[in-house]
Amino acid sequence: MTDSNAAIVSPYDTVTLGAVIAAMGIVFGDIATSPLYTLQECLSGPHGVAPTRANVLGCVSLVIWSLLLVVTGKYVGVLMQADNRGEGGIVALLALVPRALRERAPGVLGTTTVLVLIGAALLFGDGIITPAISVLSAVEGLRVAAPGLAGAIVPATVVILVALFSVQSRGSGGLGRYFGPVMAVWLGTAMVLGLVHIAKQPEALAALSPHHGIAFLLRERFSAFRALGGVVLSVTGGEALYADMGHFGRRPIRAGWLTFALPALMANYLGQAGLLLADGSAARQPFYAMIPAGPAGLPFVLLGTAATIIASQALISGVFSLTSQSIRLGYFPRITVRHTSGEAIGQIYVPFMNAFLAVSSIALVLLFRESSRLAAAFGLAVSGTMAVTSLAFYRVARVHFGWSRARAGTLVAAFLLIDGAFLGANLLKFTDGGYVPTIVATLFLIVSIVWARGRSLLRSHYTRQSEPAAAFLANLPKRVDQRLPGVGVVMTATAESVPPVLLNVVRRFRAMHRTVLLTTVVTEEVPRVTGDHAAVEAIGQGLYRVTLRYGFMDKPRVHRALVALLGRLEPGADPKTLTYVLGQERIVPGRRGRLLPFEERIFAALTRNAANPSDVFDLPTDQVVEVGARVDL
Repeated sequence: MTDSNAAIVSPYDTVTLGAVIAAMGIVFGDIATSPLYTLQECLSGPHGVAPTRANVLGCVSLVIWSLLLVVTGKYVGVLMQADNRGEGGIVALLALVPRALRERAPGVLGTTTVLVLIGAALLFGDGIITPAISVLSAVEGLRVAAPGLAGAIVPATVVILVALFSVQSRGSGGLGRYFGPVMAVWLGTAMVLGLVHIAKQPEALAALSPHHGIAFLLRERFSAFRALGGVVLSVTGGEALYADMGHFGRRPIRAGWLTFALPALMANYLGQAGLLLADGSAARQPFYAMIPAGPAGLPFVLLGTAATIIASQALISGVFSLTSQSIRLGYFPRITVRHTSGEAIGQIYVPFMNAFLAVSSIALVLLFRESSRLAAAFGLAVSGTMAVTSLAFYRVARVHFGWSRARAGTLVAAFLLIDGAFLGANLLKFTDGGYVPTIVATLFLIVSIVWARGRSLLRSHYTRQSEPAAAFLANLPKRVDQRLPGVGVVMTATAESVPPVLLNVVRRFRAMHRTVLLTTVVTEEVPRVTGDHAAVEAIGQGLYRVTLRYGFMDKPRVHRALVALLGRLEPGADPKTLTYVLGQERIVPGRRGRLLPFEERIFAALTRNAANPSDVFDLPTDQVVEVGARVDL
């Protein structure tokens, strides 16, 4: 990757109606379908309060001001300024922190790094719950529109989830073109339903005043605190909205949120308040109580189901983005990432994560079977990620934006006051289902920390084992008895020095190819690199430093590029004479290393199962030689 911090200007970052609608189909899905279950959890769930007039106005007031302060103020207003070359999300925040603060020493991760990895792990946990609860809560509308089909709710949800994950390879841009109009209709319908019930019960507008929310907290105390676990569901899509910024750009997301999504959501929550003020018994499913009963309500159920399918996309795309960013920063094992757009680097598809999310989401539906039971598992992951994001932003504000301690501390303290309250309320629901994202997050956290520490120590090991090119060439006649015919290609992360794999070959066999290409592959922040991919620098005595540059949409076809280069270096040479020499480290758990034995075993397993460089770089397998090395980290 290049080191430039300049943002990538994408056509998607232009505010056009098409861009806003496409973003609406991917980015706003999660938060736009929260009205299906938020007040239901606040006023009828196991941790909810009785739907009295004061409690209804108090809960809806808290929901409205959470949308304004958390989503609009924190995420749209502040955090979306902190992007890494146009990409957002908690891992993008970490990329803005200097490496010296991310990694204090080889194998020693900085506090900010650990916090971000915790937040990212929680978002992975959120990613398996969002599709399950979103789709299940919508299909449950059949209990109102077609009670006879209630037994089909769980099977229908599973079928829908299978279909949703099956189309992910089309990419978020392609999906956005189809999903966007549906989400626009959903938000428009939610707004109209809300306005109708506001007109019937104008008293609901009183919930716009924050004093109702504050009075609710002071009056109900612990019961109100528990109800915050339901209120947080109204802002669950905020983190995904930020993580998906690389898919469509900052400006279309802001425009869509401020001009349409936010007003529609506020109107719907106020409409639900009006309904509940008139009939508190509707608290069990307040959204579907707004629609006509019987067959006339079936179109609304179908629309809600379509919207929740789209809602799941926000977290799915967000998990893809976090995975890709984590791989590039060295905090997650190398797995296949496919770019699906030549216009936006953030539009990707990650097959392994797609399969993991699909299996996990379906398992949750079969395990919990009701959205109200899943809601308890939902809020903990979201609120935990929100709190960690606030803490990470403090470091970014100080070192990247240059804010003073007072300015950064005051703003982050305000964020944490809200985030901490939400997190505390959701910790009360740990045994009710909150353990699910916690277990998932713990597994991802272990993988991320072990991988980050292992790669850091491995880099340090190889740096110590490497040798400056000048010193290597000066001693070459004493080390090498024979120069082999053909061309040796040594793949290396950096060609500034001679890598250990070549030193091992020379040391063990006292032989080296007549021509050696120290080859480094660099991925640029552009869709495609046109023209010549290769830059060549002669080092001496048959050694060349080769840099191959590719765009993020390019397949790094190293063999093809080097065959073309071979004609310039050795005219008439047979491409079959190219021999690719790759290092293959074998991690051997031992007591001398800085990783604990169990960490080394995990890291060894992750290394064995990471994507093979031969596949990544499109090398002919019959021309690859792997040189093994036993390493105790």
